[in-house]
Amino acid sequence: MAWLPDDFAHPTTVPILDGFHLRPIRAADTEIDYPAVMGSRERLWSIYGEAWGWPPETMTVEADRADLARHEREIEAHESFNYALLDLPETELLGCVYIDPPEKQGADAEISWWVVDARAGTDLEAALDLLVPRWIAKVWPFEKPRYVGRDLTWQEWMALPDQSAD
Repeated sequence: MAWLPDDFAHPTTVPILDGFHLRPIRAADTEIDYPAVMGSRERLWSIYGEAWGWPPETMTVEADRADLARHEREIEAHESFNYALLDLPETELLGCVYIDPPEKQGADAEISWWVVDARAGTDLEAALDLLVPRWIAKVWPFEKPRYVGRDLTWQEWMALPDQSAD
């Protein structure tokens, strides 16, 4: 069974507050992604490090560009989705939303998100926290999405049984 219906068209822009939006990330975003990730690396490692090994302390701009190119290919193929949180002119990347097929049993999608350190605890983060579950429920064809780091901790997620290879 396919992860998404063949006719599913993923959103290309999602407004969040005035002046901010989500859109699929591209390799061309490296110049704004790299400083966002590395400027928030310690906090991001505390969230994703144990589960994903990301972002590594030694990540280079070239490694980030390769990672974003992989995300861009996966989005095009509807294998997984990484949405960048951007300001209106798309000169600043302020976070990301990940929508992935499940690695663990009990869900049909695994979703997580983050904002840069400077936006943690702000109205923008609160708006993103409210928007993501509503957006997923309204637009995406999932029946049992799992919000990793929200519904359960990353440690609880890692302890779940792996998805079977049906």
